[in-house]
Amino acid sequence: MSAVETRTVSADEADIRLDRWFKRHFPDLTHGHLQRLLRTGQVRVDGKRAEAGTRLAPGQSVRVPPLTVPADTPAKPKAPAAVTSRDAEALQARVLYKDDDVIAIDKPPGLAVQGGTNTSRHLDAMLDALRFGAAERPKLVHRLDKDTSGVLLLARTGFAAAKLAEMFRGRDVRKIYWAATAGVPKPYQGKIDLPLAKEGGAHGERVATDAEDGKRAVSLYTVVENAGKSAAFVALWPLTGRTHQLRVHMAAIGTPILGDGKYGGQDAFLPGAEVAKKLHLHARRLILPHPRGGRTIDVTAPLPDHMAATWRYLGFSANLREDPFAAFE
Repeated sequence: MSAVETRTVSADEADIRLDRWFKRHFPDLTHGHLQRLLRTGQVRVDGKRAEAGTRLAPGQSVRVPPLTVPADTPAKPKAPAAVTSRDAEALQARVLYKDDDVIAIDKPPGLAVQGGTNTSRHLDAMLDALRFGAAERPKLVHRLDKDTSGVLLLARTGFAAAKLAEMFRGRDVRKIYWAATAGVPKPYQGKIDLPLAKEGGAHGERVATDAEDGKRAVSLYTVVENAGKSAAFVALWPLTGRTHQLRVHMAAIGTPILGDGKYGGQDAFLPGAEVAKKLHLHARRLILPHPRGGRTIDVTAPLPDHMAATWRYLGFSANLREDPFAAFE
């Protein structure tokens, strides 16, 4: 990175340490180099000097100086500097909603939202394609897993970024996911309240239930349809926003999300079934107040191709319109 950049802390990064925030966004930046940037005041949070252990809050701005590699650091391959015209056109075609403050897109499965180790192609690097003539680059305010598809909201202004981050941190945003599960949850409607903690691992970030050190995580679920005892169409509403929350919660009650080998192992697949061995989790609908008030944003994303094919194969309805969580009100 060769220019000063300002990034907004997203809702799911609440209370993260500044050094860990940098590790998440810039995995190639060494601890020593970050410490030098902090000591010289080149990194700032909301315009003020900060320390490595500073805890961040959603909506705060982090000044990221040019991250030139020190002379004593081995050179590493450069990440792609700009979004290709093909990627830009494909991304613009996935816009579901747009106004002066907000953009909602239908994120495809397989596209990471932010960069990381061995991830050079990600949405964050493509956001200039969604400026649509605006002075500011769109900002991420929440995230979806790489393999999860569906509605992803972006802020077009600093004002909207702060307001949206506050909404995602609270209970103002209604997030409805659709999933197919291996097995049928019992009872058909329920609340999963299991704390989660991040673990290390050789194959990337992993989360597990942890009653002692985990952060509270709460999910509502309701079975919409089932294919005998083998699979179910389940609607999910995460009341908190922990990493991999829905995936870990559904595996914890014995009905992992279809295709989620990371948390369900072989139990996440249907032997002999003609369905894709991909994650069947989709951010179907997002409902929230507009950041400037006065109206409601209500955006729905169609099922991705592999899930639509599974819905047809299992005989599930893809045209559900009523609120699956009305009974929880």
